[in-house]
Amino acid sequence: MERWRASDSCSLVGVGSVGKSNLLQHLSDPNVQSFYMKDVAGGKPFKAIIIDPTLLGPLPNESHQDSEAIRCWAGYELMMHRLFLAFYPFDNLSADDARVFYDTYQALQDGNNPLYAYMGLRYFELGLEIFMKQGTQIVFMFDEFEEMLKQLPVKFFLTLRGIRDTNKRQLSYLTFTRSPLPDIINRLDIESLDIEPFTELFNDSIVYVGPYNEVDGRNMVNDLMKRNNRKYESYAVEFLLWAAGRYAGLLRSAFRALETLGELNADIVMTKSEQLVHELAIKRAVRIECQTIWLSLTDKEHALLREFAKPKPNINANDLDTQQTFATLQQKQLLRLQGNRISIEPPVFYAYIKNNPGTDV
Repeated sequence: MERWRASDSCSLVGVGSVGKSNLLQHLSDPNVQSFYMKDVAGGKPFKAIIIDPTLLGPLPNESHQDSEAIRCWAGYELMMHRLFLAFYPFDNLSADDARVFYDTYQALQDGNNPLYAYMGLRYFELGLEIFMKQGTQIVFMFDEFEEMLKQLPVKFFLTLRGIRDTNKRQLSYLTFTRSPLPDIINRLDIESLDIEPFTELFNDSIVYVGPYNEVDGRNMVNDLMKRNNRKYESYAVEFLLWAAGRYAGLLRSAFRALETLGELNADIVMTKSEQLVHELAIKRAVRIECQTIWLSLTDKEHALLREFAKPKPNINANDLDTQQTFATLQQKQLLRLQGNRISIEPPVFYAYIKNNPGTDV
């Protein structure tokens, strides 16, 4: 939100199971926004709007004559629709502005217009301008941004850059991805120079999202106990927080698997913690969450983690690629360096990698 106060765009990077959905919902909460953004633009309205690519309608394949135009239109339609829902019933607009916005929203969706796909950008601009002229600051938060890069043409993202340049002090974007944007663009075979005008918006504002801190992790466990009508002693809670590393998805799945470990007491938890972690890691729900983390990583990250999972890792510390991969895994909080000791975090993820040493992890 410091970036937002400066009207900057921001790239959030977090591995699977990190609690992305919870964070985005938190960022879109009006109470959170009113607290952190109260000093924005002299008290002018502020809104952060989630754009979920799973809500895109069916898209034509690339062989369709107007494929690019229709795919771009689908992106504008989704953003316009979420803009509509975010401000409805338009209490902050005059009656005339509310009517103009509604008419523009309807026009964007009018399939009877033979030029509807080509006019999508213009209608979206017109709708957005109504809120811009009253001083509203808007952040579009792109959830699962990898999917948007897969589904929508590069031209769509370049137009978003153009719209942002027109409204620099009031409009910005947030992307949430499991890997840094350059890695995803390379993986999807998108020409980096073609999309660079859009991605350079995020070059100076990359934030790695780690697991919950102690307070939030403990609050989540307390909430799980309340909702599931279970009560665990403090030593079991401490074990759970340590084993799952306070990752939201891992905490949830490990909590539900905890009762399958048999009768726990303080001595068992203290003396057999590694065995208990191993037993957790082979539980189906926990294994799926670990796999979610694993699949969000690159091949280079996989190779380095597998090596560190061995009793005697064979690492070339002078190799530049290895150094960069190591640094990225540290930022993702999956590798931890304490003195001369390097460990894979969280413990249940380490056990998962050890249990699955092959390429089929």
